[in-house]
Amino acid sequence: MTLPLRRVEERIPASLDRTVWPATLAPVRQLLDDGLDFGAVTVLVGDNGAGKSTLVEAIAIAFGLNAEGGSTGAMSRTRRSESPLAEHLQLVRGGGASKKGFFLRAETMHGFFTYLESIGDGQGFHERSHGESFIDLVMARSRVRGLWVFDEPESALSVPGCLALIGLIQELVAGGSQIILSTHSPILAAYPGADVLEVGEWGLRACDYDDLDLVRTWRAFLDSPERYLRHIALDR
Repeated sequence: MTLPLRRVEERIPASLDRTVWPATLAPVRQLLDDGLDFGAVTVLVGDNGAGKSTLVEAIAIAFGLNAEGGSTGAMSRTRRSESPLAEHLQLVRGGGASKKGFFLRAETMHGFFTYLESIGDGQGFHERSHGESFIDLVMARSRVRGLWVFDEPESALSVPGCLALIGLIQELVAGGSQIILSTHSPILAAYPGADVLEVGEWGLRACDYDDLDLVRTWRAFLDSPERYLRHIALDR
């Protein structure tokens, strides 16, 4: 299968100052210094502030997707907050692969749904629950074959919702699409056959599912929640 995105590198000579954010983030610096190859499904996991969303946002924008979500043709814009990283990236695309794609960005979905209503394409997303609207949006746009970028979609989803999204992603991949997913969810991180990258102060590293800090922390908490909660002052 020819992938829409084979590799991301730093654009030369438009190099990004390594002493200025976001290049001060280790994962961003590693991407700029070494480049990054992509398979059919790539999952990025890591703590808040590690750089996951900065990376997927920049890749989506460099691919031609709208910064606040949607496809290459979307023009939703509320408040510019994206980093300049996309301007410094060079994408290596698959020869003859689709240039279409879709960016599902959890934090901007309310504004994106409002944008869709304004152009007569709302499909009642605002009338559904947060999680239902996410799933419905993926189903409604499933005809888009190309690069799908998901930024923390689990923020709207229950456990059954995460499992439903995995099923939809499997259908997208089977239809020839490529997936880049940023997540805090151990469910989404378990996507079968995905290339899982752990993002942190070390940069980017490939990691087996059972060795992810995310998975080990969730397992420890569920095994004994009181061990964690007793360190929090619940009575204020």
